[in-house]
Order: sequence, then C-alpha cells, then structure tokens
Amino acid sequence: MSILGLKKKQPKTFKVKVITMDAEMEFSCEVKWKGKDLFDLVCRTVGLRETWFFGLRYTVKDTYAWLKPEKRVLDQEVPKDSPITFHFLAKFFPEKVEEELVQEITQHLFFLQVKKQILDEEIFCSPEASVLLASYAVQAKYGDYDPNFHKPGFLAQDELLPKRVLMQYQMTADMWEEKITAWYAEHRGIARDEAEMEYLKIAQDLEMYGVSYFAITQNKRDTDLLLGVDAQGLHIYSPNSKLNPNKSFPWSGIRNISYSEKEFTIKPLDKKKDVFKFYSSQLRVNKLILQLCIGNHDLFMRRRKVDSIEVQQMKAQAKEEKARKKMERQILAREKQMREEAERAKEEMERRLFQLQDEARLANEALLRSEETADLLAEKAQIAEEEAKLLAHKAAEAEQDRQRLEVTAMKTKEEKRLMEQKMREAEQLAVKLVEQSERRLKEADHLKQDLTEAKDAERRAKQKLLEITKTTYPLIAAYSTPAPPAPPEAADFAYESASTRLDFKDSDMKRLSMEIERERLEYMEKSKHLQDQLKELKTEIESLKLEEQQQQAGLYSLRNEARGYIQEPVYIPHSNRNSAYMSQMAFFEEV
Repeated sequence: MSILGLKKKQPKTFKVKVITMDAEMEFSCEVKWKGKDLFDLVCRTVGLRETWFFGLRYTVKDTYAWLKPEKRVLDQEVPKDSPITFHFLAKFFPEKVEEELVQEITQHLFFLQVKKQILDEEIFCSPEASVLLASYAVQAKYGDYDPNFHKPGFLAQDELLPKRVLMQYQMTADMWEEKITAWYAEHRGIARDEAEMEYLKIAQDLEMYGVSYFAITQNKRDTDLLLGVDAQGLHIYSPNSKLNPNKSFPWSGIRNISYSEKEFTIKPLDKKKDVFKFYSSQLRVNKLILQLCIGNHDLFMRRRKVDSIEVQQMKAQAKEEKARKKMERQILAREKQMREEAERAKEEMERRLFQLQDEARLANEALLRSEETADLLAEKAQIAEEEAKLLAHKAAEAEQDRQRLEVTAMKTKEEKRLMEQKMREAEQLAVKLVEQSERRLKEADHLKQDLTEAKDAERRAKQKLLEITKTTYPLIAAYSTPAPPAPPEAADFAYESASTRLDFKDSDMKRLSMEIERERLEYMEKSKHLQDQLKELKTEIESLKLEEQQQQAGLYSLRNEARGYIQEPVYIPHSNRNSAYMSQMAFFEEV
C-alpha cells in the first residue's frame, strides 16, 4: 500500500460571508456542513447564546428565505456566488424586550436592526416618537451630553430620522438637531445598554414592530389582502393599511395551521368559529410563512412555560452581569463625580491661585505705583516748594515793583500836578501876554497913528517952512546989496543956519519927533524881550510835553510787568487855548 494512499483527502470547502448589523465576517465552510453548523459558528464568533431569535437570511430571486438548520448549506437554494452572502438577522421578535432579551449583545443586535427598519420606513413611526428614539440612539452612541464637547453640528453625519419625517416639516438640519439635542440632554447618566433598551421599549409599541408582511388573497382571483405574522399571532390587513388589522388570530386561539400547495388553512381553537382560508402566489412564500408561524408559535408557547436550565443560567448570569455592571457604573459614576469634584476643586484652587496671583500682581503694581506716586509727590512737593520760594521771591519783587510803581505813580502824579500847575501858570501867563500884546497892539496902533499924524504934521510944517522960506528969500534979496558970491561951503552954512533958525522956530516939532522915536525904540526893545520870553516859554512847554509822554510810556510798561493797574489822571490839553496861544506867538514873531 503506497504512502499516498494513506493520506486522507482534504475536504472541499466554500467561502461564506456573513453580514451582521455592525460587522462583516468571512468563513471557510466544508461542503458537508449543514445550516446549523454555519449558524452555530456565527453565534460563537459573535458571542451570542440567545440563538432562537436569529437566523441566516439569503436572497432568492425576488424574495428572501432563511437558511434551514437541518439541511446542508449547498443543498438549499442559496446563491452560487463566491463567497455566498448571508445576513445574520433577528427572525423572531420578543413580546417584551425587557423580560426576554437577556444578553447585552442580543439587545444591541435588536437595537441596530429595529433602528434600521425605522430609518428605512419598514416600521412606521410618528415624528415625535422618531425624535425621542433618535435622542436615545445619540445617547447610546455618544454617552452623556457635554455642551463643551458636543458643539452644534456634531450630528450632521448621523442618520437619525426617517426621510418621511424630514420631508414632512419645513425644518433645517440644524433645527432637527436642536430638537434632538434638547431630548438628548435629558438622558444624562444612562449607559449604552440602558439607552438601547429604552429605544426598544418604545419601538415595541409601534404597530409595525416585528411584523412580517405577505401578499395573500382570500380566493384565487382577488389579491387585496396582506398577512402579517408576529409574536402575537396572525393578522389580516387591507393592502393600503399596515397599521390596523381587519382581523387577528392570536396564537392562543389557533388550533392548527396547514397548507396544501398555495392554500393556507387556519383552524381556530373554538370550533364554533369559521375556518379561515387564504391563498399565496408562490410555494416558496408559503413555506416561509409556515416557518415563521411555527417559530413564533413555538416561542409563544415557550414564554408561557418555565424557563429551561440554560435560560435560567443565562438570566442569572445576565442578572449578575447587570448587577456587576451597575456596581461598576456606580463606582465609575462615583469616581467620575469625585474626579469632577476634584477637577472642580482643582479648577477652583487654580482659579483662586490665579486670583491670588492677580491680586498679588495688582498689589505689587499698586505698591510700585504708590512708591512711584510717593516719589512723584515728593518731587512735586520739592517742585512746589521751589515754586513757592520762586513765587515768594516774585511776590517780593512784585511788592517792590508795586511800591516802586506806587512811588513812581505818586511822583508821576506830583510831576503831573506840577506840570499842570506850570501849564496853568503858562496859560495864565499866555493870557496875560495876550492881553498885554493886545494892549501893546492898541498902543502901537495909537503910536502908529500918532506917528502918522506927526509925520503929516512934519510934512505940513516943512511945507509951510518951504513956503515961508520962498516968501522970505526974495524980500531979503531986494533990500540987501548984492554980496559977492560965497563959496559953496558958505552957502551950505548959510542954509543950515537958516534951517537951524527954522528948526529952532519949530522946536516943538523936533521934540515931538524925538519923543516918537524914543517911544518906538522902547517899544521895539519890549517887543523883542517879549518875543524872547515867548520862545523860552514855548521851548519849556515842548520839553514838558515830551517828558510827560516818556513818563506815561514808562508807567505803561511797568504796569504790564507788574500785571497791575494804576489809575492815572490824564491830562487833556486845551486845544482852543493852545491854538490861541500859538496864534498870539505867531503874531509876536511877526512883530
């Protein structure tokens, strides 16, 4: 016998891909494996012990079928693709999820499947219930709501509501997120498995929860009915309404279900009630309906019996596991609370530390500012003291200036008084001189008149003298002898002698002429003397005016320097008198 003949033949295998609600798995299966072998492998891989709710579903033409556990996999109408694809799904649904679902993995798989059916609108859900279910789904995924972490928009990538609900209202995604977040914030402290259980407890009350629908007819011609199979029994619906059944057959009221090819017969437990018959279009669908009916009925009967040892052990373990997890969650919550309190205390201490540091910094800054202020105040005090000294010095100087100004003002007043007195005296003198000049003018006029009259008298006297001379000279020539011609000197002498005789005869006239000449000379001397006095007076007055202007300018500058004010008497010259005075002086200058 050869060595090759001793070797065992390697079994042939085929590839299988199993898709669960949250994972994909691939297995290499032997050709002799039955459906139960593959199913058990998947359950062991997933860690599922509540296997009676689940099955492996595959697609056949236009419908689906469940893998039968007693037949080999390849002997069933499975797809011939490689790998062969199966979906690991819940085939039967519990009546009360809180009592029947023991393992956490079982709850999680049911939660994922029911959630997908609601989002795909296989299970009808109102908008209010959809928002509430979405809030529990968010709690299961993200944990407790934290406004510092869960910022607006954190649900933008999550599918949480059916499209029908989204299209029913004119609301934006942000508005829906705000509504979901408002409910989500109320679920603080709920663990993931508890949130998923709360989700299932709400979902199990929906009318289409756990119902498998099939199109049937009450006779061979009509196709206007729907058959619904669920954990409660069989239900007959109108084609357009899957929510409210027209007729129901609970499992407790059914005695027998049978089918022959396409005809189904439901025999009630009460023999008085009529037998209900209906027809299905395909034999494959009839087999599927029968499988679901048998499985749901078995579970219905199983729920009403005492739990098996396995189930009791599972429930005990699940209870212990829940208690342990609850204790762990409590410890975790307590530790979390302590940590939060410690963090809050730490934050408070850090805040207090920062506050104390800020206070210390502010105190240091205030101290520095106070020191700077003290230095500044000392410097300001020194400056103020120096300024006070300077001001005192300036005040003393100002007082001296004031006293000097007062003295100057007094001197100025005295000088002005003297000057005014001199002006008054000058004016009086000018008036006197004017009066005297007017009197002299009158006297001069009289003298001129007298002189004119004297000259006229002299001229008349000379005329008379000439006439007398002419009259006398011929008489003398006639009575006397002719004498020899005298020399010219003798003639002149004779003439002068005659004139002398004549003048002598006219002695009064000569005396008057001499007196007039003497008066004229005296008048000219007095006029010249008066003119000189007037010139001196004019020069003195001009010098006094110039000195007064200089004194006024000096007083004005002193007042500006001392920033004071001294009221001074202002001398206003008498323009009329000065003009008269100047006219009189002009007259004397002419004279």
